[in-house]
Amino acid sequence: VQLQASGGGLVQPGGSLRLSCVHSGPTLDFNGIAWFRQAPGKERERVGCIAISSSDGRTSYADSVKGRFTISRDNAKNTVYLQMNSLKPDDMAVYYCAAAIDSQCRVLKRWGQGTKVTVSS
Repeated sequence: VQLQASGGGLVQPGGSLRLSCVHSGPTLDFNGIAWFRQAPGKERERVGCIAISSSDGRTSYADSVKGRFTISRDNAKNTVYLQMNSLKPDDMAVYYCAAAIDSQCRVLKRWGQGTKVTVSS
C-alpha cells in the first residue's frame, strides 16, 4: 500500500482546511487509515483514525481535536479526508496519514509523506 497526503497550506486562526490521503494498493492489506501530526520540537500526535473495511467507517479522535476535526472516507476514490475546522495555532504541524493493519489503527503498516499546515494571521 502507498499513501499520499495533500491539502496543507496557510490558514488563519479560526479557518478551515481539508486534507486528503490517497491510498493505493490492495485494500485487503489494511483496515484503517490514521492521521498523525508533528509540530516542531514536539512529539508526534495521533489525530484520529477511520476504519476502511467496515461498513460503518467508524472513527476515533484525539481529545485535542474532537469536535473540530472530522475524518471521512470515499472508498470509490481510495481517499480519506481530514476536515479541520476552527483551526488554532496549536494545530500547526506536518500532518501524515498512515495505513493500519487493524480498523482501530493500532498497528501501523505504512506511512505517507506529510503535508504542512500553517495556522497564522
